[in-house]
Amino acid sequence: MRVQKCKGTCDLSTEQMRRFRRIEDCFRDSCVKWGYQEVRTPTIEYLHLFTSTGTLTPGTLGKVYSFLDWDGWSGERVVLRPEGTIPAVRLYIDELADKKLARLFYVINTFIFEETGKENREKWQCGVELIGADSISADVELITLSLEVLKKLGLEDIELKLSHAGLIRALLTGFGLSPEEQGKIFDRILDGDVAVLTRLKEETPELARLLTPVLDMKGETPGFLRNLKTMFSSSLPEFIPALDNFIGVVDMLTAMGIKYQIDIASGRGFEYYTGMIFQIYSGDAKLGGGGRYDALIPLMGGKKTPASGFALQMNTLMNVIDIPQFSEKQANKILITPDTEKPGAMKSAYSIAESLRGAGFIASIQVDNEDKADFRWVIEVNNASPLFVVQNQSNKRKQPVETIVDIIKLLGGKGGS
Repeated sequence: MRVQKCKGTCDLSTEQMRRFRRIEDCFRDSCVKWGYQEVRTPTIEYLHLFTSTGTLTPGTLGKVYSFLDWDGWSGERVVLRPEGTIPAVRLYIDELADKKLARLFYVINTFIFEETGKENREKWQCGVELIGADSISADVELITLSLEVLKKLGLEDIELKLSHAGLIRALLTGFGLSPEEQGKIFDRILDGDVAVLTRLKEETPELARLLTPVLDMKGETPGFLRNLKTMFSSSLPEFIPALDNFIGVVDMLTAMGIKYQIDIASGRGFEYYTGMIFQIYSGDAKLGGGGRYDALIPLMGGKKTPASGFALQMNTLMNVIDIPQFSEKQANKILITPDTEKPGAMKSAYSIAESLRGAGFIASIQVDNEDKADFRWVIEVNNASPLFVVQNQSNKRKQPVETIVDIIKLLGGKGGS
């Protein structure tokens, strides 16, 4: 019987790995140039890391892969990490809490159970955490960095949606909802749960009247946010600090020429966010998002520390990016074809392959009947003069060469041409 792969998992073929590495390389390049440092957290974490602080919704916690870490019958229950921010914050508290500012990034896989098995249960993400900064410029930095990565990947039709957890929380707190209830109730409202809205209207009709304009809040300029501030200044004063912060973020984005769409309803799933939230789309595909989570580090036992972050979804990105048929290196792949019946030719083949790799080329020695069509150059290795014959596969032109140095010069030095 043929062995099947696990339901809900996927292999990454050579083509998909090219896409994966392109995303990873663009992301890592941008992060390093912006001054971020790479970290990596364990795939397995203790379950109570996610349960003790109420940082994930019951719906999410019901889908984690959880099992007993074997240590007799007293073992701790552990999970395959369901997301990247909480483990990164745990690492910060454990290792980096003495730093005033920490710019961190990572590329990890996460695991969430999906009942049908038709969607991936293992997903990859590129994540960034900016810990120790509470300014509007820090929020704008994360948005700008994420957009830069997507631009490097050649994506143009990008939609940036902005929401603000502070506005959502201020309104739901007015309804008397606990922090644990807020995320659950808000998601139900966005799903059109009439029973929830009816109950809220009956219990607090004045606040319910204010709910509709907030949920309908959409726009592309900060002007209408200022109008909303006038509306709420007397009826819901606790709404104003969050609104002022939101206005500051969109003012800066506007000044920088970054296009956005204000959409409070895009703040779905805001469990541990406290401030600005952003989501990035290409058509209907959600590419990533993030926001501010100033309360998370204290909840996890650390000092009161502001923080924000974002994640880009690599599985989605792999489906929407275009990549060249051949990268620069792949376009300069070299196949070396020695006469396998002559030991001297094989020795020369290994010697030239080592020199070519040192010069920045990709060099393979032909095995069996390997297809030459995948290579830009083919080098025949002989025991007599000419010692080498270099063939350009694009035009089939052959040229005899006597030394490895001459071959490297012919191919254009570092990486060829």
